[in-house]
Amino acid sequence: MQDFPLYFELGWQHILDWQGYDHILFVTALCGIYLLKDWKKVLILVTAFTIGHSLTLALSVFNKILIPTTWIEFLIPVTILITALLNIIYSKKSNDQINSPYVLALLFGLIHGLGFSNYLKSLLGKSNNVVAELLAFNLGLEFGQIIIVICVLTISFLLINFIKVKKREWNLFLSSAIFGIAAIMTIERWPFL
Repeated sequence: MQDFPLYFELGWQHILDWQGYDHILFVTALCGIYLLKDWKKVLILVTAFTIGHSLTLALSVFNKILIPTTWIEFLIPVTILITALLNIIYSKKSNDQINSPYVLALLFGLIHGLGFSNYLKSLLGKSNNVVAELLAFNLGLEFGQIIIVICVLTISFLLINFIKVKKREWNLFLSSAIFGIAAIMTIERWPFL
């Protein structure tokens, strides 16, 4: 367990790394339609995502699932695209009317977990304590995601409550911007080129 702090730190640093901004975009899209008062729903949503990616991350690290990297790198922006599109479609509804997409977050987490797997495999090498290090890394990822959520919810709170931006307009702006970025990423990562 002496490496626990190291792998925890590597987990949150990996999710907050601007070079891997696709993960930041996904978490932002996932929680961007919620308000600060919805923090419990958002925490459950992000945890569902973490459970999904923890499962495939573990399966990949133990070589139980192998999917070509080109497909994973293509599917990650597709998940962002779909999440942002659903936010745009549901922008007319209140959060109480939307069935929180916990299952979708879990399924998309499965795809994102595979995106982390090569990075984690290279870190673990031939470690004897893989389970503890995998747990520490996943907890670090969850911690990093919570930091993203806090930032997004705080920005939403400030814009809506102090600058008086309408919630629907903010949701449309944020989701449309993420959709546009994800569309470009999807095209760039098209596996048949």
